[in-house]
Amino acid sequence: MPVGVTHLSESLPRHGVDESLRLLDDPEEWREFSRPLDAAAEAAPACWESSVVFEGMHCAACAGTIEDALRSVPGVQSADVSAASQRGRVVWDAALTQPSQWMDAVRRAGYQPLPAHDPLASERRLAETRKMLWRLGVAGLCMMQVMMYATPTYFTRPGEIEPNIINLLRWAAWVLTIPVMLFSCQPFFANALRDLRQRRISMDLPVALGMGLTFVVSTLGTFEPEGPFGHEVYFDSLTMFVFFLLAGRWLELRLRDRTAGALEALMHRLPESVERQRADGSFERVAVRRLRVGDVVRVLPGEAFVADGVVLRGTTTADEALLTGESTPLARGVGDTVIAGSHNLSGVVEQRVDRLGEDTRYAQIVALMTEASTTKPRLARLADRVAKPFLAAMLLASGLAVVWWWPSDPGHAVMIGVAILVVTCPCALSLATPAAMLAAAGSMARSGVLVRHLQALETLAGVDTVVFDKTGTLTCDGFVLDRMSTRAGVERGQALALAAALARGSLHPVSRALVAAADAEAIDPATGWRVEAAEEVAGQGVCAQVEAPAIGVHGAVRLGSASLCGLEPASSEGLQVHLADCQGWLASFELREDLRDDAKAAVQTLAGLGIRVRLLSGDSAQAAERLAGLAGIAEARGGCTPADKLATLRAWQQEGHSVAMVGDGLNDGPVLAGADASVAFGRSVPLARAQSDFVVMGDHLMPVAALFVKARDTMRVVRQNLAWAAAYNAVAIPLAMAGWMPAWAAGLGMATSSLLVVLNAMRLSRPAEFA
Repeated sequence: MPVGVTHLSESLPRHGVDESLRLLDDPEEWREFSRPLDAAAEAAPACWESSVVFEGMHCAACAGTIEDALRSVPGVQSADVSAASQRGRVVWDAALTQPSQWMDAVRRAGYQPLPAHDPLASERRLAETRKMLWRLGVAGLCMMQVMMYATPTYFTRPGEIEPNIINLLRWAAWVLTIPVMLFSCQPFFANALRDLRQRRISMDLPVALGMGLTFVVSTLGTFEPEGPFGHEVYFDSLTMFVFFLLAGRWLELRLRDRTAGALEALMHRLPESVERQRADGSFERVAVRRLRVGDVVRVLPGEAFVADGVVLRGTTTADEALLTGESTPLARGVGDTVIAGSHNLSGVVEQRVDRLGEDTRYAQIVALMTEASTTKPRLARLADRVAKPFLAAMLLASGLAVVWWWPSDPGHAVMIGVAILVVTCPCALSLATPAAMLAAAGSMARSGVLVRHLQALETLAGVDTVVFDKTGTLTCDGFVLDRMSTRAGVERGQALALAAALARGSLHPVSRALVAAADAEAIDPATGWRVEAAEEVAGQGVCAQVEAPAIGVHGAVRLGSASLCGLEPASSEGLQVHLADCQGWLASFELREDLRDDAKAAVQTLAGLGIRVRLLSGDSAQAAERLAGLAGIAEARGGCTPADKLATLRAWQQEGHSVAMVGDGLNDGPVLAGADASVAFGRSVPLARAQSDFVVMGDHLMPVAALFVKARDTMRVVRQNLAWAAAYNAVAIPLAMAGWMPAWAAGLGMATSSLLVVLNAMRLSRPAEFA
């Protein structure tokens, strides 16, 4: 990790323009928290997308303020900030602005921006939580003492206690309230002062205004018992609602940290150094950023693999649960692939580095999770737009209520205004949607499904039709050899050995299947065989010069389609591959696709949810129908080009269906983009380029079914949260305006409302339960 990023949080002051922000203007630092958007100009990309954490955020109004500050900087093309995750995504033009400029704009707005990949983020969150706990403790201790001094006045009639004793109790309560105002309330007052300087409204402004008014009115009543406010003081209510507000905010902070901590655990999964092999064969420990493709590294038990690559020496087991959803540790030996971010559990292995940095699947997963944590669903955007006008309306309502009640009792009128200010803060409304969707996204990530767009959860909950691609989706990635036939005089093992010899240099799934079949049967070419000048013909097969006296083969040999081998095509349910030499046909191999183990169970689960399941495939209608029957899908259509699939999907949409597409992403880009919601398997294509709303990381289909269950659960929780927020305000506002809700009850109501919304959303962190 570059020094500028690692220690930035320690060097940033809290006020004024900070020169240390210029550390981030070095292009070498950008890739630690940004990625280029223009792949064609990789050497000097114009636009970058940065992931940033914003300290000091508490509500949706804060998110809107930060977005406005960022967008006001020339060169910032877009900015999206999530109040629920306290993260943001900033797209900026390197030719017009630098990170220090748009970060400084955020700092001038009163918030602290930091690179999202800062490894000190967890320490800062811990420090913030401890400070919040201290503020809560001071407020709680002082509240109990103030309540003790206020209790005698609750249980006695007027005149039973001497006036000088009442004044003494008021003075004692006033003294104990001062630490609450100066220390416990400091975040509310600091945020409100920042809002006034910026001429804006956030949720802390009415709260701070209510606290200040209550303290001033009660202080006047203490200093002038015979004055207009001397009838009653409200130190007990003040300390109580400060305690309730801080308790709610502290619990809310702990719950948010659970989500943020999971994301940061993924981001910081890679070690900062690794043992790299020198030219003489010894190993030295170097920083990960010094690695290059082709290097050999040694990974010890307990360490994470820092790059995608192949094991050259040693055996071990690897934990890939966070990256693939596969909870069982996987055996890895010589020749096996390991992926960055997975953990080496048991043995020392040497690994060749094949992909580094942004090219690894790990980096692409981090990019997707970061993108999901900063996107705003439609309902959340609507709540954000409502929040500021609602706050302005409540400030006006509070003022009108004070004017209305002032003639009868000025002190009581002020407290009614305070209750309205406190009870109506729309925190619950702003948190209702993003808290639920982020909790659901975190739960699905642990199950091996990444949510790219939170909005898609809302869409997926209303889907009534699911369309599956066949190859690579319902079936496993590869083929298996089903049966074969040979010409007279050629044994089965000899023909398979010859086909495998030609196929070893090819990466085509058919070639891999033939090599795997030969390896499984331990078939090797006879001594004296020679294969030379092997050349792959795209989409057709492999040609080579072969000398194999044992089976009488000399000269050109072809492995592939019937047309390549000069044969007439034969009808078959499976995929046929032929082998031919100068004498003509030599052998034929029939391959079949294996249905995924849990495909039938996933289809049954979707059907149980009332979802119509269909199959669209580019293979023959016969093959598509056969596989659909095995999977339990009633409707199947074969022989579809990508354009045919898209046209069919649009026809269903025009009939009024909401359609989700599940594909492997190889040739399903158009139909994935055209579907109402789309799911792709992450092993098929680079994740960052997938045209999908969700990416399945493992090899199982049940997570797809779980995704639909989770989407429906999510929207049910969102509706519950929004209904609760609306009902709470509908009841609390009239009570406060009528003077039936004291300030402490208003504080308790506001804190409880927000906390219930967050706790309800956290239920989505549990695994999905199938219907």
